[in-house]
Amino acid sequence: MERVSSTMDWARSYDGSSGFPHWIMARTQDRARGRRGRLWISNKESFLATLIMEPKCSPLTASQYSFVAACALYRSLKKYVSCSHLAQKWPNDVLLDGGKVAGILLESSGTGQTVDRLSIGIGVNLGSAPPNVQIANFAPIGLSDITGETIRPEIFLEVLANNFYLSEQTFKTYGFEKIREEWIGKATRLGEDITAHTSKEKYKGRFDGIDANGNLVLLTADGKRVIPSADVYF
Repeated sequence: MERVSSTMDWARSYDGSSGFPHWIMARTQDRARGRRGRLWISNKESFLATLIMEPKCSPLTASQYSFVAACALYRSLKKYVSCSHLAQKWPNDVLLDGGKVAGILLESSGTGQTVDRLSIGIGVNLGSAPPNVQIANFAPIGLSDITGETIRPEIFLEVLANNFYLSEQTFKTYGFEKIREEWIGKATRLGEDITAHTSKEKYKGRFDGIDANGNLVLLTADGKRVIPSADVYF
């Protein structure tokens, strides 16, 4: 689509007529959002899409699809830039030379302990970094800022959709542990001091990876902390 409020909004109203999984991509979003309702700023060269699925899985398994998507994003970006420029940042960002080049947002719905529908929103700065971003945990960067070339969103969608399929097959065949290993192998600041801000507290310690559920593991002065949700700074 040319212009939407956000692909995540459109995902909510998708009637399933084209089946599942189903990708929705837009050229422009007027009210895009990231985690915790934050504004997602993009430009006309950005990749803006949502993948809609019917996983029929537990909430924990649904949450782990964030790492499946992150691994697929990493695989897709390394087609255009050396791995030495890329890193995974917990919980759901991909960094390019230390700047945020891509982000992931998950929204789900279901009944009881089953997630019936899962929407995975993905934004990638394929062109230059969006201008005038004054408030951001990590300054944005664009893929073309490094490569000097801009990949068309429809081309990137083909690459990403294929890599997501491959990552999901790994997840379904071998479980989260294989995805966890792949993600940790590309994680930024592993073994270094970071700060995690939860909704209530702030923790500082050595980043010791993620556990079997995808939670952040932090070694603090008061012992090991397992943190399910937080913003990470370093």
